[in-house]
Amino acid sequence: MTGATHCEPLEELRAELDATDERLLELLRDRIDCCVRIAHVKRDHGVPMMQPHRIGLVQARAAAFAAEHDVDPAFLRGLYDLIIAETCRVEDLVIGAVDA
Repeated sequence: MTGATHCEPLEELRAELDATDERLLELLRDRIDCCVRIAHVKRDHGVPMMQPHRIGLVQARAAAFAAEHDVDPAFLRGLYDLIIAETCRVEDLVIGAVDA
């Protein structure tokens, strides 16, 4: 079978994967939106952006998920490192912003 050959089960699985990717991206957007709201509260109440204990809790929850669902913990750690770095970047922008 060549790459150009039509394979119905493969196409169905790819469509399922595409739909899963769409939900994943929407959830990432939702997570960032939530972090923006958190940043507004932090700014309004003088709470520092960096909350190391909270990052530890998020990473611990991901590690527990990895162990429970047989997912490579190093993969989830790396993924969450990226997600946390981005949300910290966004929170920094919000906290440092001056409302017009």
